[in-house]
Amino acid sequence: MTSLAIFISCLGLFALAAYMAERRTKEIGIRKVLGASLVSILGLLSGEFIILTLIAFLLASPISWFAMEKWLENFAYRIDISFWIFILAGISSLLIALLAVGYQAIKAALANPVKSLRNE
Repeated sequence: MTSLAIFISCLGLFALAAYMAERRTKEIGIRKVLGASLVSILGLLSGEFIILTLIAFLLASPISWFAMEKWLENFAYRIDISFWIFILAGISSLLIALLAVGYQAIKAALANPVKSLRNE
């Protein structure tokens, strides 16, 4: 069930990245003509998603820790929630977001700038 939720969220990220890359084709084309590297264009497109993922992680971690502590205190045999579990979840969500967005960012960065500037 969790893998299905992750897959659906990756599809949403992929569609959002495709929309963003399509919307910014002229900007990417102008940056490439002026000498922007592949890494700078990837950073331009992926940076917003990284920031949003980090904000979501910072908001969700304390809430989930509090909810798990309240839920686990009702059990006779309970465990303590370690901090490293939240760090691992944050790193994995960041990697999943980068994989979902990375394809569209690379595709937009490797496109021919002449075609994107000639559209209008």
